Amino acid sequence: MTLAPMTPLAAMPSPSTAVWQLGPVPIRAYALCIIAGIVVACVVTEYRLRRRGVAPGAVLDIAVWAVPAGIVGARIYHVITSPEKYFGAGGEPIKALYIWEGGLGIWGAVAGGAVGAWLAARQLGIPLTVVADALAPGMPLAQAVGRLGNWFNNELYGGRTSLPWGLEVHVMDPDDPGHALRDDAGNPVLQPGLYHPTFLYELLWNVGVAALVLVLDRRLRLGRGRAFALYVMGYTAGRFWIELMRTDEANHILGVRLNVWTAALVFLGALVYFVRVRGPREYLVPIGEPAAPVPPAGDVSQVDLSAGEAGARPVAPEGYRVVTEDQFRTYRETGALPPADPADPADPADPAATDDADRAANHDADRAGPAATDGPQGAPPDRAGDDPSGSDHADAVGRPTDRDS
Repeated sequence: MTLAPMTPLAAMPSPSTAVWQLGPVPIRAYALCIIAGIVVACVVTEYRLRRRGVAPGAVLDIAVWAVPAGIVGARIYHVITSPEKYFGAGGEPIKALYIWEGGLGIWGAVAGGAVGAWLAARQLGIPLTVVADALAPGMPLAQAVGRLGNWFNNELYGGRTSLPWGLEVHVMDPDDPGHALRDDAGNPVLQPGLYHPTFLYELLWNVGVAALVLVLDRRLRLGRGRAFALYVMGYTAGRFWIELMRTDEANHILGVRLNVWTAALVFLGALVYFVRVRGPREYLVPIGEPAAPVPPAGDVSQVDLSAGEAGARPVAPEGYRVVTEDQFRTYRETGALPPADPADPADPADPAATDDADRAANHDADRAGPAATDGPQGAPPDRAGDDPSGSDHADAVGRPTDRDS
């Protein structure tokens, strides 16, 4: 008995064009999706940073460093893990710089972006863990939006399937990148059969990871980078099984795709961090020139309302100090900065911070006279109780929050 081949009743189409010309400038769908994802991540991160006490607009200062560093890291990872395309037989090394032709690795993007965010966070006086936790739900949402670019490019699909959501895949024209090959009648040519839309599986999984991080972060009050570790665990768990479904070219180790090994190792690293690190959620108050407190129903307002005739102007704090949730709530309601914790001085591992703190302490001692120098030199300062007027100044220069970065 011969069985007739079953024809799927439904299928998911793919775009036949991924590049549009705006005069001499090519507009690539993949680039637009990446940019849109970055915007989504910035919006989410900005909102969450403000809720933790960071001044408005800080996410843009962070993105200026993190986004380019992430792109460079993503390209470096791709070139390192696929060197034969550029340095093998017939390869062209110069094309390692042709980022517009595709080839970005999410693992390198996260690593490079983390370095850029760390540099920016140090300049702003924000602990990197606060930035990471604020970014945790925005990162998978950005990846979800970015995966739409793979749909436009007709790439990153899985094996053959007869499921109703099977993906139609076009044969792309090698002589006209970004466009499907067309037959004599001008119709785009399709690959035979339907394929698993693994890009869509990862998109939906990433949205679920973002929801998971938001729910658990709200219930468990995660802090000290644990929300970001939760995102990493959730993403890599999905990437592990989705990567096994993909059929695009990839390097293998022991018969398994390289990215499968990477996902497993990164998951274990994030799990160890999540289990071992403990601590409450971190909130920040400004040091240096204090800003106005956060209104009870909103975010930190950094506008100097006393400017009067000169007009309102944004006040940028010199840095931030980590406080408890109760202290932060009091600050939002009253505007009074909590006293400095004498057991929480500037990070001694940061010579710049230590020198600045010493200079600030000496300056206060000179103004206060001998009474300010009763304690032994080098002892942890207890200015919160002895000299309230000097507390904010020493903390303003010491930037103790750098210890977590």
